[in-house]
Order: sequence, then C-alpha cells, then structure tokens
Amino acid sequence: METADYLGVFIDESNEHINVLYDQLMELENNSSDSSIIDEIFRAAHTLKGMSATMGYSDLANLTHKMENIFDGLKYDRIKVNTDMLDIMFEAADHLNEMMEDISSGGKGEKNIAQVVSQLGAIENGEQLHSIPENKEEEELKTILGLHLDDIELSILNEAKERGFANFEITVTLRQDCLLKGARVFMVFEVLEKLGEVIKSVPSVNDLEEENFDQRFTLLFVSQANTNEIKENINKVSEMESVTVDSFSVDHYKKEQENKIQDDTIGSDTQPESATQKTPVKSNKKQTIRVHSDKLDVLMNLFEELVIDKGRLEQISNELNHKDLRDTVEHMTRVSGDLQDIILTIRMVPIDHVFNRFPRMIRQLAKDLHKNIDVDIKGANTELDRTVIDEIGDPLVHLIRNAIDHGIEHPEERAAKGKPEQGTIKLDAYHSGNHVFIQISDDGAGINKEKVLEKAIANGVIDREKSLLLNDRQIFELIMESGFSTAEAVSDISGRGVGLDVVKTTIESLGGSITIDAQKDKGSVFSIQLPLTLTIVSVLLVELGKEKYAVPLSTIIETTIIHKDQVKSLHTKKVIDFRGNIVPLVFLNDTFSVSGSRLDNSEYISVVIVKKGKKLAGLVVDSLIGQQEIVLKSLGNYLNHTFAISGATILGEGKIALIIDSNALVK
Repeated sequence: METADYLGVFIDESNEHINVLYDQLMELENNSSDSSIIDEIFRAAHTLKGMSATMGYSDLANLTHKMENIFDGLKYDRIKVNTDMLDIMFEAADHLNEMMEDISSGGKGEKNIAQVVSQLGAIENGEQLHSIPENKEEEELKTILGLHLDDIELSILNEAKERGFANFEITVTLRQDCLLKGARVFMVFEVLEKLGEVIKSVPSVNDLEEENFDQRFTLLFVSQANTNEIKENINKVSEMESVTVDSFSVDHYKKEQENKIQDDTIGSDTQPESATQKTPVKSNKKQTIRVHSDKLDVLMNLFEELVIDKGRLEQISNELNHKDLRDTVEHMTRVSGDLQDIILTIRMVPIDHVFNRFPRMIRQLAKDLHKNIDVDIKGANTELDRTVIDEIGDPLVHLIRNAIDHGIEHPEERAAKGKPEQGTIKLDAYHSGNHVFIQISDDGAGINKEKVLEKAIANGVIDREKSLLLNDRQIFELIMESGFSTAEAVSDISGRGVGLDVVKTTIESLGGSITIDAQKDKGSVFSIQLPLTLTIVSVLLVELGKEKYAVPLSTIIETTIIHKDQVKSLHTKKVIDFRGNIVPLVFLNDTFSVSGSRLDNSEYISVVIVKKGKKLAGLVVDSLIGQQEIVLKSLGNYLNHTFAISGATILGEGKIALIIDSNALVK
C-alpha cells in the first residue's frame, strides 16, 4: 500500500481522535463513574493505534497501545481513576499531539516515549507511580525537537572543531504569553550572528519566521565564545522563559543515532501484530469531502477577481443605460451574492478549534498555581472566518492566563470573602449581525480602579486632570494602553495590564474591538467584537479631492451634511454637536495630505460619523459616493504601517481606493 496517498486523511482523522482523547479525559476527571466516557476514549485510542500501525508510525502506535491498555483496565474496573493517573494520561496525549505535529511537518513521528511508557506500565500493573523529574523537559528536549543532521552539516561541525571553534546546542524557550514569537526569534539570531554562526535550527528557519512552532526552538551554533557569554547575550532579548547552552559532540551524536537504529530494528518485531488492526468503516449517513485550505484560498482569490469585474460591469451598465445589459448585470449580482455566501460559509471554522485547548491549559495552570478552577464554555459551534480564527488564538490565551493567574483567588482567599472555593472562568461566543462576540469572564478579584488610576498617572498614560473625567469603563480600559504595564503592576493591580496593549492591538488589527467591565471582588468581563470575515467587506466610498477612499460600514453610525456655521472650536479642536454629543472632527484632506479639496468653496461639509467602542469622531470628506462591496487587499510589508490605512481595493474602473482605518482616527 502506498501510504503517502493517505497521509492527509490520516493526519486529519488522527487529530480528530486526539481531540476526542483530550475532551473525554477532561470529562472523565469530572465524572469518573460514567462508562460511556471510557468507551468513547477506548474507541478513539484503539482506532488511532490501528491507523498509526498501518501507516508505519511505530512510536505513535506503541504509545496508543499502552494507553489503550489503561482504558481497558478502567473499563473492567481493574484500574481506578485518580489525579496522578490522569496527569500521566494527559502527558501521553500531549506526546501523541507532538508526534502528529512532527508528521504533519514531514517528519517520521519519532519520539523518546520511554518515560511516559514506563509510567503507563506502572499504572497498568497497579504499581506506585514514580515521580517525574523536574528537569524532564530538558532531558527529553533533544527528542522533542528531533535534531537530524546530514553529512554536510556533520562535516561543517567537524571542521569547525578542528579550527579551534566550539560546537553548541542552544535551546530557547519563549514565555507562554509571548505574542510576537517571530520577532523574538529574529532578535535571537541577530545576537548570535555577532558571536558566531548558526548551522541548523529546529524547527526550520521558515517555520520560525512564520511562527509555526510552540514556544521552544533549538539551534546548532559554532563560536569561539564561551557558554556564559552566549547565554548572557541571548537573555538580553525580552520574553525569554529559559535558555540552555550545551556543548555538542559530533561523536556522541553519531553513537546515539547508531543506538536508535538498533532499537528501531528490535522494536519492529511488534509491527505485524499492530499492522493487522483495521480502521473502522465510517458510516455514510453524512458525506463530507476534505479540501485543503490552499484550494479554498485560490477559490476565494478567484471570487475576489469576479467581484472586481462585477463592479466594472455595473459601472459600464450605468454609463450605457442598456436594458438587456442592465438586466444581465442585475442577475449576475444576485448569483454572485449567493456564490459569496457559499464561499464564505465554506471558509467558516467553528471557534471550538480555538476553545478546545483551553480546558487543558486551565487545568494545568490551576494545578501549578494550587487553585481550584472550573471552565464553562458556551457557543463553541459559533463560526468565524479561518483568517480570524488563526489570529485570535494568542489574544484569547493571554486573557485566560491573566484570569487564571491574577483574577481567580486561591481557595482560602475566596473562602474568606464568602465565595465558593472553586472559581469559574466562562467563555461565551455568539453571532450578532455581521459580527461575532466573545466574552471571557471570571468570578475573581476584579479590577481595583483606584490602583489602576494611580499606576496610569504614575506612568504618564494620563494626567490627573483628565483622570477625573473618566467613567469606570474608561478607567478599566487604561490597562490596555501602551506604557501602562510594569513589573510592579503585576503585584499591585492583579497583573491585569501585562501585555494587554498587545492584545488590544491584535484585535483592532482584525477590525474588532475589546471592552472591559469589572467589579472589585466580583469578577471581570472582557468582551471582544470581531468581524465574520476579513476578505470581502461593505464600505462607504468617499471622495477627497480627486481621490477615492473607502470607510468600512461596520464602523459607521451615520452620514450627515452640515452647514459650516455648525462647526465649533473647543480647546483648539473643531467639533460638532451630534444628537447631544460633542463629536471631534477629523479633516481627512489634512490627515492624508490630499490636494484639490473642494471644502473651501462650499458652505456645507459632508461628515461620516464613526465609532470606536463608546468614542465617536466625524470624518470630514469632500463628497459621499455610495455603498459598495469591495475586496480587501493588503498593502504588503513595505507599507504595512501606514497611518490610518488598513488596506486597499481595486474599484470597477480599475483605480485603487485606500481603505481608511477609522479606529486609528478616533482619539
């Protein structure tokens, strides 16, 4: 059998079975007497074992076989559920997940599983579990990262040694709350290049640049510097969790590889038994087809071109005023609208893809911090565009870690406040209009607004006079301002400001917004609003001089035309009275340095009222053109940081219109 033909299906189905293992283990911890949970786990492990053996991934098959034995013991009451046993099972599931990630990236799924297999064997035999050494991660690091050197790399290392250079194996672990992993990797490489030369990295350089790794990476490094000097220079880069620098011996590496080959040969004797396992035949009640995401991206790009051409045809139809052409264009508009709905639906992914890792993370963090925390998830089937799903994971992780670490109190502290000893973190997702709302709430210590104000004033985020005008929500939102967080803030105000400026920036870059509500000793609620999709958006086209710009409809409250006499001055700022609210004006001709403005020759001005959270601003334009659906295109890396511009689009006449980021203009 040519297994390569089935690799994609194997990876997809195996990941589904591993997710079942994780989810059902969580259920088993809460309800150890439910036999249906054990049956579900057993089926997932048994199927995964058979598939792995058939595909030739012996380490994966052997580990699932050991886990299957445990589940069989649970099924027939030979083994009892306890916390230590579940910890080992979760660790084994983590190993399975890491092996699948290796297979997905082109590896062989090989991993040193001796430690966890020994632990599983002890559980199966009813023996006392041996404590796992604290430095277990460091001991297994080489296997986890899977260093494989070819002949050229080995010859470079040998030659370097002969010339008086030293070979080092450097392992860098980034902090869990590090959001810009690619930038940190680049800074580490930049530091090392001043001291020597990087020979190899695992994961590859491309994967590191694209942030396709967890928190850890390893490097083979040649230098004349000593271990301490290398370590000190790397530690200058911020957001480092740990850095280990060890000497690398080529001879020792070759001996390990020879031993591994011998072990694999001996272990292959068990292969025929496992290989006889058959993958269960799936029911055809619901037929599905697996499509690679790259094909969906190509389909979306083609449809985007169709939207541009449709806009061009609409313009030509209006200019020629030809009945048959107009009728055809109207029919094409209806059909393309239906096609757009279908394509966007295909690209939709349940937010459960992000949510499903949180119960495991919360369980482990709660255990590490000696806290008792329950998690309540609602709306996991709520769907978002895959692009948004890919970006929202890190901000949500950061908010949840803050809630666990600094929001939920320790059991004895909660008892003293008259609260249940078990704290609760709630995750809720739901649709509303063209947006998805995600709420992360906890029943912890809340936010002390007095201390927030003190810290914000001390750090220069806001002056004391302006602080007197802020309401509670505005005070809470100060913790998301750049420059608010300091090391001292972690202990003073429950750490709520640590890195939240990065979270806010990421969410706003997706066209979303975040708000905070909190009560001291009652808890906090972080509410995130996100657009359903980022590719095709409805905008209002406006004109500045001879140029056209687009303002996303999702940010617009209203458009209005006012007389110039209605414009007032307040503290050197131009403002208008809009339905009882003082709204500052932003003259876009001045903001974008557009020449040929027609405002000077007119008694009236066109204003687009936009919002950001509770704040409003009036964008002053030369004229309003109308609503249109446009395809959002990135400006690329070179123009990525252009002020108040989030992208561009191609209009029907073939001209470029820049898309205004109104969030950047609302003060």
